[in-house]
Amino acid sequence: MTTSRLSDQAKQDERIAQMSFAMVYPLYLAKVEKKGRTKDELHHVIKWLTGYDEKAVQKLIEKNVTFEQFFQKAKMNVHAHLITGVICGYRVEEIQNPLTQRVRYLDKLVDELAKGKKMETILRK
Repeated sequence: MTTSRLSDQAKQDERIAQMSFAMVYPLYLAKVEKKGRTKDELHHVIKWLTGYDEKAVQKLIEKNVTFEQFFQKAKMNVHAHLITGVICGYRVEEIQNPLTQRVRYLDKLVDELAKGKKMETILRK
């Protein structure tokens, strides 16, 4: 990668780290509900990936945590590395920054939920 491209990637990684989970969560919810999925299903996916139950997610929203703070105490699922594919133009398995990769894992799971995939497929084992 060129220096300029590395710099751009570092800026994007920092932007993602500082993004408010509370601002993105309603977008996740709207995306899945628009496609006929439920809030409970969204929370099931979030809990599978991070260990946070609905009550914990609500507290994090109320605290207006950044994605960096959101993932700091998350208990990532041991199978999260099985999440593969393209989201936002990037192959999630090739993302170098661990935090950005975790955010994209969540994006990918929400996307799969919205696309109607079966929960057994979304929750890798």
